[in-house]
Amino acid sequence: MNHKIDINGYVEEFDFDKVAKQSNGAVLYRINDTVILATVVMGDEPIEEEFLPLMVQYIEKAYAARKIPGGFVKRETKPGDFETLTSRIIDRSIRPLFPKGFCYPVQMTLFVLSVDEKTDLQVAALNAASAALYVSDIPVDEPIYAVRVGSVDGKFVLNTQEESTLDLFVAGTKDNIVMIEMKSNSSIDISSVDAIAEPAMATVVLQKNNAIAEEKLLEAIAFAKEAIVNGCNAYLQNFAKSKKEPKEVVLKEEKVDEEIYSFIEQNLNEQVKAALLEMSKSERALGLAKIAKEVAQEKGWDQNLVEKVLAEYKKRIVRELILKERKRVDGRKLDEVRPITIETNILPSVHGSCLFTRGQTQALVVTTLGGDKDSQMFELLTKDHAQSESFMVHYNFPGFSVGEAKPIGAPGRRELGHGNLAKRALESSLVANETVRLVSEILESNGSSSMATVCGGCMALRATGLEMTELIAGVAMGLITEGNEYAILTDIIGLEDADGDMDFKVAGSRSGITAMQMDIKLGGINMNILEDALMQAKKARMHILDLMEEAENKIVLNEKALPSYELFRIDPAMIASVIGKAGSTIKKIIEKFDVTIDLDRDKGVVKLAGDSKESVGEAKKYIENLTKNETPPSFKEGGIYRGKVSKIVDFGAFVEIDGYEALLHISKISKQRVNSVSEYLQEGDEIEVVVLSQKGKKVELATKEFLQ
Repeated sequence: MNHKIDINGYVEEFDFDKVAKQSNGAVLYRINDTVILATVVMGDEPIEEEFLPLMVQYIEKAYAARKIPGGFVKRETKPGDFETLTSRIIDRSIRPLFPKGFCYPVQMTLFVLSVDEKTDLQVAALNAASAALYVSDIPVDEPIYAVRVGSVDGKFVLNTQEESTLDLFVAGTKDNIVMIEMKSNSSIDISSVDAIAEPAMATVVLQKNNAIAEEKLLEAIAFAKEAIVNGCNAYLQNFAKSKKEPKEVVLKEEKVDEEIYSFIEQNLNEQVKAALLEMSKSERALGLAKIAKEVAQEKGWDQNLVEKVLAEYKKRIVRELILKERKRVDGRKLDEVRPITIETNILPSVHGSCLFTRGQTQALVVTTLGGDKDSQMFELLTKDHAQSESFMVHYNFPGFSVGEAKPIGAPGRRELGHGNLAKRALESSLVANETVRLVSEILESNGSSSMATVCGGCMALRATGLEMTELIAGVAMGLITEGNEYAILTDIIGLEDADGDMDFKVAGSRSGITAMQMDIKLGGINMNILEDALMQAKKARMHILDLMEEAENKIVLNEKALPSYELFRIDPAMIASVIGKAGSTIKKIIEKFDVTIDLDRDKGVVKLAGDSKESVGEAKKYIENLTKNETPPSFKEGGIYRGKVSKIVDFGAFVEIDGYEALLHISKISKQRVNSVSEYLQEGDEIEVVVLSQKGKKVELATKEFLQ
């Protein structure tokens, strides 16, 4: 059955029962010229464990963009980061839709079969997934819908392709928000553009951080919510005839052994509370395990069953302490942040580092600065050419950080997701588009390691001396709710995450929010609770920023380890003079001054980097002289001049004559074969040279010995 629906000004087309008919649900979804196949399949038997084994795979087919996969293997293999992150977004959005106690394996697969540049693939994929799941015979009662909200010239717009200062992805049902991802986008700071009008030497334009205030973000979410309601209502109204009869499934009720539960409640309530309130994370787990073992031995019950019942009782106690007594297991107030310590540049040989510790969560974040050639290259299905990523954040979560004995492998979806969240939080505050790699090694984890990465990452960037528009801090918020009662928790620990109802991460500066991610374990969250959570997160963020500013004032740079940079502009028409014939000039500059050079041909931007500040400065001066429109002194062909060797390089020596540096090539030093220039000349030597020729700025020299 085919449906063409106008939703929020976009025509979306759905074909049900046309392809993949052996799936529980499938749709061929089309918007613009993008076509996505979404299928969902449910296993016949539930698993023994009490959780939903949902797996989502979003796969982009190269043929969708008229491409053949690059590399040695000409087929789609390992998913790219965008595919992995999109799979994760879909998973987090549809997971709350399944009924409580649903434990059947579910596989959702999405193929991008045709693509155009006008379509937001993440929005399209999630809406296709929602349609396939809703019309399937899996017992899901309502659809979700997703939109992306941008801000253009101060106005909110849906799924825009224009340059926007806001990137807000929201998914929800007609009644509630279930998932949010957000980041602010940097823009050109118009106040610094004056020098750019001149084609000659100028400072590179600074970027402006567009952090969004909490009140404005709530307006954007409300704008998204209205569009989501339109989408969900369109699905409900149009797909009724396509929806299959739900399968009969067995939902696992959270049954606990009443005898064991009653025994724990009546006899061990104080012991359980003591284990929760008086012990650290590792001690708490051991304390509860000890209680379970003693009960099992005393009563002759199965220990695994006792542990399961005790876990349920523990969850109840944790939630009651928070809701009724406003008390947390580690003794903090609901809006209190754990103790924080910040140590910068503890690693002497790296460019910048920070050890950020918040309670029992600890991140060692290391900054490495590079050149344009060090940027990450990647391909997008909708782009013809490879793209480059100059700011990279890599998050690692080894087993020892949570006391697990397991080897380190390739990063999983969670690690990629946390790294991407930290990247989104920090990138808009970087002033210039340097090539930067941040690596976060989580050394200890008890909640909110991604936000520790944000805070530690910001300080690691500042520890290199990199300029930022503002410091960025992050905090994870939690929620406990029963009926109409709710409590919002600041800086949640692992126990509160596991036994709570929400994981809500907010990062930003004093000006506002730069990144946000919300996952809800309930059916959704209403706007009033969301507003309270944002305001409580703001208070925590200001506290953390106070501590980060104190630490910033104590930073001592690793001067010996830091590379020196010069970023400046020349007339774009003179870029060819810097490069020279077949790259000869730029090669000479690199070898003479021991620097790396990155050139932007269109803008005339020159970026120099080297280990020595002096050599970088000399290289800059050399390029400035080289690209001036002035002509060098006029030398007499065949004339003999006395000069000074200023630099020895593999292919010859630079000799300064009459204030101008000219090249004495290795082949013109002697009639005999010269294997090493330094065998004949040293820097500082005064020698007589003969000018063989002069063509504009190029002066060719030879020694008198060579001509004899």
